This record gives sequence, structure tokens and C-alpha cells, in this order.
Amino acid sequence: MSSLAVHKAPSAAGATGAARSRPPLRGRVALVPTITLLLGAVYCLLPVAWVVIASTKSGRELFSTFTFLPGTGFADNIKDLSSYRDGVYWKWLGNSALYAGLGALLSTCVSAFSGYALATYRFRGRESMFNILLAGVLMPPIILAVPQYLLLAQANLTDSYWSVLLPQILSPYGVYLARIYAAAAVPGDVVEAGRMDGAGEWRIFTRIALPMMVPGLVTVFLFQFVAVWNNFLLPYIMLSDDERFPITLGLYTLLEQGSNQPALYTLVITGAFLAVIPLVALFLVVQRFWSLDLLSGAVKS
Repeated sequence: MSSLAVHKAPSAAGATGAARSRPPLRGRVALVPTITLLLGAVYCLLPVAWVVIASTKSGRELFSTFTFLPGTGFADNIKDLSSYRDGVYWKWLGNSALYAGLGALLSTCVSAFSGYALATYRFRGRESMFNILLAGVLMPPIILAVPQYLLLAQANLTDSYWSVLLPQILSPYGVYLARIYAAAAVPGDVVEAGRMDGAGEWRIFTRIALPMMVPGLVTVFLFQFVAVWNNFLLPYIMLSDDERFPITLGLYTLLEQGSNQPALYTLVITGAFLAVIPLVALFLVVQRFWSLDLLSGAVKS
């Protein structure tokens, strides 16, 4: 009996060691979302990496060297892009900054007013109005582009800066986000306390509600800025003068000309790379703002 016990002991110890060396089931399952996220990141960042590397190549290197091998023509590409049609590229970039910056700012203001009103006040037809806005979120932009063009044509505003700015001011998705955030961040008791102290509605909104809504409004501004910056269809329909083109439409015209002039392909790629930089910078600034806001909220709590 004793010898049998002696012989069984090592096998039990070996089984225990194997169980310890084998990763737990929860750890193996956690690898699945990690790998999925890594594959998604590679899928999204690979085209960006290609644009960054291709912008460093000259026209000859672009079609004759390995895809992910950096080139030696980045400085010349920027010089050629700046000299193309007396620097019209920078005019396009400035137009995009105007459309996206001013349009996102006005849209954020409208979303703040509308979202706060829908979240705070009780009036007849409030839910119906909100449901109509939600239907606007689901509406494809191409359906609205032609009616917007016809309306602005009646007002003689087509082929102008206003023809691109005005349709961007009202963002149904921005109003939706502002209402949800206002309902969660602005307590009704605080609003009622302000009214009892004799503050007017405008003072309550600007001094009490608006500071509480700032993180949500920054998100609305960011989403709307990116949407306007990347918008192609609306400027394509509204504008005919290429001096007013945004960067998306300007690069599209360069790409069309590249079928007859292959040398323009390097300008298109370099221009696309430079057009991404403002968006990356904006994301970094906003991310820092979010971090500071979360830290300040934690200290206040």
C-alpha cells in the first residue's frame, strides 16, 4: 500500500504543475478581444501609414520602389504642391478650416441651445420635435443635398461660402447628444434653485448649465468639425468656383487631372497627408481637454 502511494504522488504533482503552467481560461478568452482590436487597428492605420510613406516619394519612386520603403522627395513634393497654381492648395486648406471651424462652432451653439431646451423645459410637442430630429439622424445626406441646393439657389446663395456653411449649422446628431448630456449633467434642482434666487433663464443657461455641458459640447464640436472637414458631396453640388473649394473637393479635381498627368499623383498623396495633420492635432488637443476635465471632476467630487 505504501509503495502504491509513493508511485501515485509524482503523477499528482506533475498534474498540478501542468495545471499551473497552463494559462487560465479567463486569460485565454481575454486574448480574443485584444487580438481583434489589434487587427482592427492595423486595418485602420495601414492606409494612413501608406499615405505617410508615399508622400515622401518622388514621382519616379512612387511606381518603382517597394510600397512601404520611404523615399527622398518629400521636400520637393511640398514645394511642387505649394507652387501648383500659385498655391491654390493652401487656399483649399484655408477654406476647409473656415467651413469646419466656423460651421462646427455655430453648430455647437445651436446644439447647446436646442439640447438644453429639450432637456429642461416641458412644452407641448417636445417629444414629437425630438423624434423628428432623430429621424434626421437617419436621413442620408444625399437626400437632403438637392433640396438644400434648390432652396439656396432661390436665395442666390449658391457658389458662395454660405452655401456650404448654412446647411451645416443644424446637426440633428449634435442636438441629440446635447440633449442627452444636458439631461444627465444639469440637475433640475440646480435650475430650480437658480430660478428661486431670481436668475433669468439666459443667466441660468450661461452661468450654470453651460459650464456643466462643456465636455459634451466639446464632443459635439469635434464630431461636427470632422464631418464638415471630410464633407465632399455638399461642396461638390454647391460650388463651381474652385477658389472656394475645400480640401476634399480640391484633391478630387487634382486626382481627376492625374489620369492625364501622372506627375500630379504625388501632389494628391502629399496633399492628403498634410490634410490629415489638422485632424490629428485637434484630436490630441481635445483628448487633453477631456483628461483635464475628468481630473477636475474627480477633485471636485
